[in-house]
Amino acid sequence: MKPFHILPPDSAIVATIQQIIDHKTKPPGALGDLEDLALKVATIQQTPSPVLRQPHLVIFAADHGIAGEGVSRYPPEVTRQMVLNFLAGGAAINVFCRQHGIVLRIVDAGVKGSLADHPQLIDAKMADGTQNFAREPAMTVEQCERALERGSEVVDGIVRTGCNVVGFGEMGIGNTSAAAVLMHLFTGQPLAKCVGRGTGLDDQQWARKLSVLGQAVGRYAPSQTPLQTLATFGGFEIVQLCGAMLRAAENRMLILVDGFIASVALLVARQWSPAVVDYCVFCHQSAESGHRGLLDFMGAQPLLRLNLRLGEGTGCALAYPILQSAVLFLREMASFETAGVSQSP
Repeated sequence: MKPFHILPPDSAIVATIQQIIDHKTKPPGALGDLEDLALKVATIQQTPSPVLRQPHLVIFAADHGIAGEGVSRYPPEVTRQMVLNFLAGGAAINVFCRQHGIVLRIVDAGVKGSLADHPQLIDAKMADGTQNFAREPAMTVEQCERALERGSEVVDGIVRTGCNVVGFGEMGIGNTSAAAVLMHLFTGQPLAKCVGRGTGLDDQQWARKLSVLGQAVGRYAPSQTPLQTLATFGGFEIVQLCGAMLRAAENRMLILVDGFIASVALLVARQWSPAVVDYCVFCHQSAESGHRGLLDFMGAQPLLRLNLRLGEGTGCALAYPILQSAVLFLREMASFETAGVSQSP
């Protein structure tokens, strides 16, 4: 695979920005986490006057062969049906993107069946879903490498619009199973702590899901490279998410990370370039049981805790107004000097 060249943002500007924040007309630290967020965005953009331009949210969608093992409450055809719902404007993410002026794009990374051309649809289909990794690798290493490239190409197109802030979501029946296995293998946490209830499994269904995934993991040698592991257990949408995040960081964009699946994609991406995390804002902690452990593993502090478990990038869209507030207070709030307000001794 082609290397991604990602450097952390230059920290030389941090002290200057922090001084500006501290001299706004408020007690030091009074805006809490919003101050840290403003500092992060300003450091990424290397300016004390950051701007959020042309915000985009990209949903990568694909089907999973592992869904044939009954690991989800919903049948595989729901992936395609939900993509059509996105394109028709009827999903939760459509509502939130309209509300906050976010451009929404849907990527067919590997949805079963054909999809008609649509202005919001990006065709990056690798195949009609992955193979069933309970029986064989989900994809070949060559397919995995190409999917990483396709994900980065999606971001190349978005960069040309002038966008500097992008959120990533996903859709794919069975993808919490793929993500749980990847989390287990890349963090070393017990599989049972990584496997959640996905679309709402009951206790018996969850136990079956855990059993299926445990047996699947046992089929393969533990000495695989990160690329081989991703090819064996990943989904085309997860792989393209990895490539998209890496390319966004290369372009010094602010990356909005959604829930469990998107966080797992980032977990994999950091295997190749740990600095990708420096460009990320973790938008929320989802209700999927493995997400808290994953956030802790990456040392991440989510902005929101709303018990979301929908995916689609909904957490990104809901967190976006908080980002706007962080940027605007840094740009527009008066300092003690300009406002003629006395500081504490």
